[in-house]
Amino acid sequence: MSSKIKRIYPMGFPWQTQDPFLFCVYHLDHYPKGNGEMGPDSSLQGRDLGNDFAGKDGWSMYHGKTIPGFPYHPHRGFETITIVNKGFCDHSDSLGAAGRFGQGDVQWMTAGKGVNHSEMFPLLHDDRDNPLELFQIWLNLPREKKFVEPHFKMLWHEEIPVIERKGYSVKVISGSFNDTKAPDPAPDSWAADPNNHVAIWNIHLEPGAEFRLPGAAQGVNRNLYYYEGEGLEIDGEPHEKGKAAELEPEAEILIRNGDQSSYLLLLQGRPIAEPVVKYGPFVMNTQAEIQQAMQEYRLTQFGGWPWRHPDPVHGKEEGRFALYPDGKKVVK
Repeated sequence: MSSKIKRIYPMGFPWQTQDPFLFCVYHLDHYPKGNGEMGPDSSLQGRDLGNDFAGKDGWSMYHGKTIPGFPYHPHRGFETITIVNKGFCDHSDSLGAAGRFGQGDVQWMTAGKGVNHSEMFPLLHDDRDNPLELFQIWLNLPREKKFVEPHFKMLWHEEIPVIERKGYSVKVISGSFNDTKAPDPAPDSWAADPNNHVAIWNIHLEPGAEFRLPGAAQGVNRNLYYYEGEGLEIDGEPHEKGKAAELEPEAEILIRNGDQSSYLLLLQGRPIAEPVVKYGPFVMNTQAEIQQAMQEYRLTQFGGWPWRHPDPVHGKEEGRFALYPDGKKVVK
């Protein structure tokens, strides 16, 4: 194995990550055309509705029963970064905020001291299929930020830089690629301090392309996830789809593509290096803090749920938008 590659490992589900990341989930669903009510125009018989992760016919309902997605659920102590390359996600939360984003948009949400939110996937097209491609990355918060106020920020795709060169493109969601800087993340994020060298890049390689991954800072964790394509080489070593490579951070690495388009996700950051105790949607530093989170959620529901349904979706004709807790609405 190349000295620039620390290890190769299967990505699994969810994808294994390193500190400061907790994990990454990748969803690719080939949803059929819609039924007019933003659900699938297809029989749901044979699915474990409310817990459908089987991928029957190339798609899942997840925890949704009529519309795919994840009805309201709590989080505390970390951040979610949701990248929707294809399709749409309808967000609603316990702060009264809401939004519809997709087609390359990114939502950066700091759960902090506690928030409820739902993530539903409305099937808006009744005359054609509704493919969904989505990453959700869980980024940890350091101890000093575990109880900050919840916050979400939209990184609209028009604002996210995409570096296009001969044979490749790099979408810079976090960090900097050469001299190109991503939009600012949520303000309390570990990624908000440039000394933490957090980078999230979505990389596309055309058939036969060569791409030089620039070196990063000493001491960061750096992993490259190969989720679509065939025939890739990393520093001269064959690399299979569905596997990740932990890389030496300071090394510049040559990546050669085969005769198909390839897609990769890079996750990089300086480790927080604090104890991590996880229980479902709560990520804290001690077991006592987990017990506290569970008790507080039972008592307060982290502010309750202001929406009529546990799985709200927005109007079918609604475009991309964000409604913030202060009542400000941004329409794209």
